[in-house]
Amino acid sequence: MSHRYLPVTEKDKKEMLEAIGVSDISELFSDIPESVRFESELNIKPAKDEYSLLRELNKIASKNITSTTHSSFLGAGVYDHYIPSVVDSIISRSEFYTAYTPYQPEVSQGELQAIFEFQTLISELTGLPVANSSMYDGPTAFAEGATMAAGTTRKKRIVISESVHPQSLEVVKTYCAGQNIEVVVAPLDGTKTDLTKLDELVNEDTGAVLVQYPNFFGTIEDLEEIERIAHKHKGLFVVNSNPLALSLLTPPGEFGADIVTGDTQVFGIPAQFGGPHCGYFAATKKLMRRMPGRLVGQTTDDEGRRGFVLTLQAREQHIRREKATSNICSNQALNALASSIAMSALGKRGAIEMAEANIQKAHYAKEAFKAAGFKVLGDVNFNEFVVKLNKDVTEINDELYDSGFIGGYDLGLSFDEYRNHMLVAVTELRTKAEIDEFVERLGEYNG
Repeated sequence: MSHRYLPVTEKDKKEMLEAIGVSDISELFSDIPESVRFESELNIKPAKDEYSLLRELNKIASKNITSTTHSSFLGAGVYDHYIPSVVDSIISRSEFYTAYTPYQPEVSQGELQAIFEFQTLISELTGLPVANSSMYDGPTAFAEGATMAAGTTRKKRIVISESVHPQSLEVVKTYCAGQNIEVVVAPLDGTKTDLTKLDELVNEDTGAVLVQYPNFFGTIEDLEEIERIAHKHKGLFVVNSNPLALSLLTPPGEFGADIVTGDTQVFGIPAQFGGPHCGYFAATKKLMRRMPGRLVGQTTDDEGRRGFVLTLQAREQHIRREKATSNICSNQALNALASSIAMSALGKRGAIEMAEANIQKAHYAKEAFKAAGFKVLGDVNFNEFVVKLNKDVTEINDELYDSGFIGGYDLGLSFDEYRNHMLVAVTELRTKAEIDEFVERLGEYNG
């Protein structure tokens, strides 16, 4: 065929108009006053044939700066990681590509098993016994953790560290505003949570303490001490975590976290200009029936054969909406599958090696910056750290583009005290040569 699809013919249009008793398309807009109708010609180019259109669109797309065209040192929540080729191969199969959460599990066993495997992997990474079928993204999962904690403890006050991702903080505030939950922000001590201030802010009215691990600056927070602070007044401990880092770091569940959330973009999901990604949500067994979203369970049929079902479906979101604690009734099936495939392809050993490479290469880059005379902030990091510059970060990043690099995040966009500071991300994909040249170029442009 010469067309990707067949457009509606004039004969088709005529038959449709006759079926609804209309002689002309313009009659469909008769209720709109003529004074507000657009009567001129739209300023758009004439139609092109498919080949010419694709050439033009590809020419426009080639102007984009991506991690394919440039070496990326940009993280801040979205990372350039290795994606096994098998991921695209499997998720492109029609039975997965078009699938959604199945409402008839007896005919959707493949999709349900894929979701069940995702839940199992997240449970193992977080150190918690229950995980749901995925959520929209990391920030919304984190916010759901905040509201669920407040609802569970019946305390309308949460304390959240300023070291969490600034956008996650805003999403949490937005969610909490709708449920009249007070959000108190614990300040920073350098690039991590000020534990003394956090301890002072947590009281009998605090329903939860929320932190990020590793935090927005790449620093590893002291979860053992934060857990003590969170639980001393019977509040819940909510941690937002990078799941790749959890391949190597002690899981938050082992530190006593009640809820762990995050984004699985680091496993098998491209940056994609910011989304869509895939949130995860894990919790203790005690909190299982309060979890937002869907859960897939494993069972056996009457002949003893293994099977999968949607479980815990009698939730307020469906049958008692006026008492709902969440309005999330969906999941990211396709991206959750992509993450599951990536984790399975890497395997436990591969994920650990990948995480180790992030730590080692970030450490090498930190030492290279120090040797070049830069001030580097933070002590124990995963794959991100802060570098102090002499000039505006956005201005330097523009110069880096011309040298083939995507520079780090301008922290001055989110923190006044970190103006002229760059958040640099070094993943396993960055080579020694790329790191060395990046440090050299940054030194030249920094003045």
